[in-house]
Amino acid sequence: MTISYNWLKEYIDIPETAENIGKVLTSTGLEVEKVEEHETVRGGLKGLVLGTVLTCTRHPNADKLSLTTVDVGGERPLSIVCGAPNVAADQKVVVAVPGTTIYPTQGEPFTIKLAKIRGEQSEGMICAEDEIGLGESHAGIIVLTSPEALVLPNGTPAAQYYNIASDYIFEIGLTPNRADAASHMGVARDIRASQKRVIRWPAVDHFTIDNQNLTIKVSVEATQACPRYSGVTLAGVKVAESPAWLKNRLLAIGISPINNIVDITNFVCHELGQPMHAFDADKITGKKVVVKTLPAGTKFTTLDNKERTLLATDLMICNAEEGMCIAGVFGGATSGITGQTQNIFLESAYFSPDTVRKSSQHHQLKTDASFRFERGTDPEITVYALKRAALLIQEIAGGKVSSDIIDVYPSKIDRRTIVVKDKNVDRLIGKNIPREEAFAILEGLDIQIIDRQVDQYTVSVPPYRVDVLQEADVVEEILRIYGFNNIPLSDTARTDFLAEFPVKSIDKYKRSMGEMLVANGFYEIWTNSLTNKAYQQKHQLSFTGSPVEILNKLSEEQGVLRQTLLFSGLEVCAYNINRRQRDLKLYEFGKIYYKDGGKYHEEDRLSLFMTGNVETENWRHKTQAVAYYDLGQHVQHILSKSGISSVQQENIEHQLLEYGSKLLRGNIEIGTLGKVKTALLKDFGIKQEIFFADLNTSLLFQSATPKLVIQEVAKFPEVRRDLSLVLDRQVHFSEISSLVMATEKRLIKDIIAFDVYEGENIPAGKKAYALGFTLLDETKTLTDEEIEKTMTRLMQAFETKLGAVIRK
Repeated sequence: MTISYNWLKEYIDIPETAENIGKVLTSTGLEVEKVEEHETVRGGLKGLVLGTVLTCTRHPNADKLSLTTVDVGGERPLSIVCGAPNVAADQKVVVAVPGTTIYPTQGEPFTIKLAKIRGEQSEGMICAEDEIGLGESHAGIIVLTSPEALVLPNGTPAAQYYNIASDYIFEIGLTPNRADAASHMGVARDIRASQKRVIRWPAVDHFTIDNQNLTIKVSVEATQACPRYSGVTLAGVKVAESPAWLKNRLLAIGISPINNIVDITNFVCHELGQPMHAFDADKITGKKVVVKTLPAGTKFTTLDNKERTLLATDLMICNAEEGMCIAGVFGGATSGITGQTQNIFLESAYFSPDTVRKSSQHHQLKTDASFRFERGTDPEITVYALKRAALLIQEIAGGKVSSDIIDVYPSKIDRRTIVVKDKNVDRLIGKNIPREEAFAILEGLDIQIIDRQVDQYTVSVPPYRVDVLQEADVVEEILRIYGFNNIPLSDTARTDFLAEFPVKSIDKYKRSMGEMLVANGFYEIWTNSLTNKAYQQKHQLSFTGSPVEILNKLSEEQGVLRQTLLFSGLEVCAYNINRRQRDLKLYEFGKIYYKDGGKYHEEDRLSLFMTGNVETENWRHKTQAVAYYDLGQHVQHILSKSGISSVQQENIEHQLLEYGSKLLRGNIEIGTLGKVKTALLKDFGIKQEIFFADLNTSLLFQSATPKLVIQEVAKFPEVRRDLSLVLDRQVHFSEISSLVMATEKRLIKDIIAFDVYEGENIPAGKKAYALGFTLLDETKTLTDEEIEKTMTRLMQAFETKLGAVIRK
């Protein structure tokens, strides 16, 4: 990537030499591979001056030559023999004085010397365009007629008049992750952060809409491939050659000028990093632009007059009838800007990087636009770039803005938020960098500090920084601007990273859960993954996807891979019950399998089975049959040990259960639990109740955290208050608990239901809850008044939101 030193200085103050600023850029990670001096015109017109022809007479010894005297601001006029047919007295001309080396458009450079031509002394040369590299014309000498030229004193350097300045070009080895620096403003941003300077963004405040005479409708059908599309029309433009300053800017970075409209879109691309495209508005059929894909095999002719066969994934900019441009890659042959164009439609968009890359790779088209789009441009800058280009077009090519700015942006691409811990910044860098200095660096890179805490802070990263995705990336941004050379090396080499130990392992998780279940009286079972398809066929059961059948099955009883752990678990229960082992608590970590959409899937599940009595009969306790709540308690232990909180319970109707619940964390289902249907138990010859839980092991593991939060024991006493209330039968304890936490979260530390009653003295459809509340203020001892106020607010909430009757 090439960056112009002079161009860069338009946006930020750079007192350093080109060589020194190259070192600054390299230190920030933008490696400057080469710095070269550049001249828009070879030789930079050095030695050429402006002069006035004082006299012009015919050469005595040659019919086609003239003898002239020319004032070039010296002590005396120069005598020059000239062969141009258009030379005349009183002309303002460009003169090469003796000793000047000139660089013609064609051929090798040569030096002007004192000479005799047909016997007459010649002390220089009055120049034509092609003789000094300003053009191709050799029809005659350059005659300057502009008011600016006429008022300049003789002897003024021609380079000053033509605004020819030497420039330096940085060749930057841009790495693929630094798409943000693929422009002059992007490079200026790094200099701003490194040198603590201010960037001057081009002003677009005076952009105005002149009329609504040329409206182009825009429809974006492929919103994934084109999240944002902006456009505007300009009418009455005059396509012509670009002014010298614009051509010089483009030539300096190796871009050949084409015409003023196309040159402006290229200028803005390299200024802001936002690729743009200009369409001839009169060639947009139906006055409609549609962003979509075309059928695979569609033929399309690009600007290089090659016919290309489109893929179904190629994103196209189309009119009402046909494609006009391969989006973000290359324009079409028929819709571009020509010398006859009067009305234009300007496009400024954000295209999906992977979409552009696929098209660019397939069609072998590498352009400045595709280079930027496939690495990731700034979705927030499209309208600004549009205004910038429109104002430049009006300045250079005239025209009126003839429509509102169209901006199709259905789903905004948000900035990323990342939490950065001070200890990790210091650890990864190896040196303590003052916070304020780190903040200044980040804000200089447009990374905002949105939250500051004692030991960490949160940053907001703009979407164009596609390489800043995690905490370590933010630390890298601080380090590269602070300077790798400013970090002292330690005595010993070492590496560091942000990964926390120990590494999470699902096998370790299963072992930990299994140990807990065994400690609570469960036995682990391992069952066969092959099962009998008849189990689900008899009861017309359906599961996710379709069963995976075995091609060479040994028997029908083992003909398919299981889609639930229930049936193989019931086989184990039946085997034990038939051998008079009726009190069972079993668990299994296993897989289920299914086929969906032509693909095979498998999932890790954890199943629990409980049946018989809670504990073996003994003289101290009466026997008590296992109930749904006993299974629920063990499921809650699993969730708690996994560090999972805020789980909602919903009653469900389930094809395998008489009654039960599903467990939700947000909108994600973790599992189900309930009483197995009697009809299913009969198939296995089981006559006692069995309670079954089915949990998604992968979701449990992904949510699990091994971290423990250690908290000091409260110094102030807890207070227990009980409350009895009558509620509708449909109200669950989870609803009561949620309401309590929403009403009095600060003081209520725990809530239990120590009795639930339905029957005599309770109205039909109602039930009575006896609730116990634990209150605690960790900063002081609670007073009776505070306790009463808290309980009063709770009772009011129960009455108004749950329709409860308080029993007193």
